[in-house]
Amino acid sequence: MIEIEVNGERRQYAEKTNLAQLVTALGLQGKRVAVEVNLEIVPRSQYTQRLLVAGDRIEVVHAIGGG
Repeated sequence: MIEIEVNGERRQYAEKTNLAQLVTALGLQGKRVAVEVNLEIVPRSQYTQRLLVAGDRIEVVHAIGGG
């Protein structure tokens, strides 16, 4: 298990978890979100390649429409 921080909350995930799996675990698959890992925005096309490592600091932001 590795420990990471997601939106300021410490969480534990299995080693070799990628961003796509994290987004799914958070119930956000198919939603409009932006994910930042250690202050860098990760393009959605790279979610499956970007493995989480111990100590990662992740911010997930939901896009909200309105007018």
